[in-house]
Amino acid sequence: MIITLRPDQEKLIAEAIEKGIYRDTNEVNGRALEMLRFEEEWLSEQKEEIVDKLERAFAQSERGEVYSPEESRADMAKRKAHWLSQRPNDRT
Repeated sequence: MIITLRPDQEKLIAEAIEKGIYRDTNEVNGRALEMLRFEEEWLSEQKEEIVDKLERAFAQSERGEVYSPEESRADMAKRKAHWLSQRPNDRT
């Protein structure tokens, strides 16, 4: 099998090898394929929930229930702060 990579993809592979993360291109490619499989499995498992959330979002939009960019950022910051407060202290 012949695989053609774009220059930016070749650069990513070379950087990963230079950093010592992977020994060679085969390791990089193997890991990339593992991640692709993981992502596809996750999406397949989450499909119903994703579709439900999208349908709710479209319905909210149609009703005019939308956040401004500033409101969205504030809401995300609030959610992130709550999420971080629920995590065990990772710092040692």
